[in-house]
Amino acid sequence: MTRALEGWVLYDGACGFCSSWVKFWGPTLAKRGFGIAPLQADWVRERLPLREDRLLDDLRLLTGDGSIVEGADVYRVAMKRIWWAYPAYLLSVAPGLATIFNRAYRAFANNRYRVSRSCGLGGRS
Repeated sequence: MTRALEGWVLYDGACGFCSSWVKFWGPTLAKRGFGIAPLQADWVRERLPLREDRLLDDLRLLTGDGSIVEGADVYRVAMKRIWWAYPAYLLSVAPGLATIFNRAYRAFANNRYRVSRSCGLGGRS
């Protein structure tokens, strides 16, 4: 059974890895009340108070109350709601490990197009 929509996970639709990720995780997120949409969607651009040059910097979660969660914290929100991912959530917020989790997310986000090309997933050049 699908829950009522609690928010939207917003990803870079031009990223091959990100687009593959949402196909795989979409059903799991939907069961937890999250819709999925590309950051490039017109309605997303209208709702997010971001300059165009910052729009694709991070994965984002637009919550039902209109607040925005960004970056590694989007993963934390999702992991906290998935029972089998909850241990990973606990590690991601543990002192010391939280910094490593944040840096790993940032390194990946900054290089996601390279990763996509290396994995043969296409996406923006």
